[in-house]
Amino acid sequence: MTTDEIEVRHVPERHRFEILVGGERAGLSTYRDAAGRRVFIHTEIDSAREGQGLGGKLIRAALDATRAQGLTVEPQCPFVKSFIDRHPDYADLVAA
Repeated sequence: MTTDEIEVRHVPERHRFEILVGGERAGLSTYRDAAGRRVFIHTEIDSAREGQGLGGKLIRAALDATRAQGLTVEPQCPFVKSFIDRHPDYADLVAA
């Protein structure tokens, strides 16, 4: 798998970010927006694709997009919370 095969796309009408590998969905992270913040609810990666770093790529792209939209983050999803804890450069996004 090369990075050229990996794409993260925002699907706002379904309130989620998806990660695709070779054009096929390999995982997603769902959210809801409320009062200037994005509440991340659930993240999953297909079991056949686990351990390949896709979850981190997905959440990094989702957080970057959220920052670009000027929203704060409420990480209810344990994976998103853990990612932010391990990457303090995203800590400023967390809603007080």
